[in-house]
Amino acid sequence: MTGVRTFALPAAMFFLVLALGGCSSSPPAPEWQMNAKSALERATGAWLEGNSRVADAEFARARAETARTGRVEVVARVELTRCAAHVAALDLTPCAGFEALRADAPAAEQAYADYLAGRIDSTRIALLPEQHRAVAAGGNTAVAAIQDPLARLVAAGALFARGEASPRTVELAVETASAQGWRRALLAWLGVQSRLADQAGDAQAAERVRRRIALVEGR
Repeated sequence: MTGVRTFALPAAMFFLVLALGGCSSSPPAPEWQMNAKSALERATGAWLEGNSRVADAEFARARAETARTGRVEVVARVELTRCAAHVAALDLTPCAGFEALRADAPAAEQAYADYLAGRIDSTRIALLPEQHRAVAAGGNTAVAAIQDPLARLVAAGALFARGEASPRTVELAVETASAQGWRRALLAWLGVQSRLADQAGDAQAAERVRRRIALVEGR
């Protein structure tokens, strides 16, 4: 999730599962569900790997497929999946696609959007996907317990958006992105790691991280 890989990230697609679930049940799922799911998988993989052109095209395809239903909650989940992928790579720009739908979106989707933006209200934590509740409530110590790579990066990004990501969380995010080969996400988190080393006055560590950034960038 070069080709763009299809997901090996089943647990990470928390809202996609809710929105497009039932694909393995009988009778067969509608064509729009299958098309949207495949497009979202390709889009998220392309984004994390740094292929914006493919990511934008596939996200547009996923949105178009779900918009055919006229169901706001389904389209909202597509937009939230897109925003989650952006947060995983530390693109913290506003989730404009979801915000245009917020007034008609269910409370759970609204809470998740707030979580991604780093402003979740404690009274709404119970509405979050299960693996993110502990992060929203307990912070950094809960990130390492998340087994799914994408969900772990999203959680780390949500903490970063709140200004609460610890050096260990940053390190874990670097390790996660590196293991998956997610170039865009890796460079974003390495940049944070480099700044932390500079702030700590650790010139050797900062230089080591910068050499790694150069390696990833092909310099």
